[in-house]
Amino acid sequence: MDTIKVNTQLGILKPVSEVFEAIADNEKMSGYFISTGSSRMESGKTITWYWADYNATHDIKVQKVERDKFISFKWDGSGVETLTEIELIVKNENHTFVKITESEWPVDAKGALCCAGQTEGWTNFLLCLKAYLEYTIDLRPGGLI
Repeated sequence: MDTIKVNTQLGILKPVSEVFEAIADNEKMSGYFISTGSSRMESGKTITWYWADYNATHDIKVQKVERDKFISFKWDGSGVETLTEIELIVKNENHTFVKITESEWPVDAKGALCCAGQTEGWTNFLLCLKAYLEYTIDLRPGGLI
């Protein structure tokens, strides 16, 4: 069966260790993406993310964490359980490239709508992460219409 998936990426002008910690550490992530998280991302752990602006909670089933390289988890952020993979690629000591994929949805109208929504969400995540790390700005307040 054919499927579709999210593919988004962005460069961040910070060392890979800072980028990794901003994603893996729930307290840091609450500075730009979630309102609260129950725990740090660690392989095999199930954690909970909460967004006050959406009044939404999702369980995150962390699959694999490789320090400064890779994080993967399963969740149902689109209403369907999917696998999200975040890859960190070192460009130089102060430049990290972040690639995010999330899969998979069927190639139909509902699948396309879910994938488009998640692409928007992960693009927003990357832009918020960049603003947070490079400029200590939280872009989320006032972001909802």
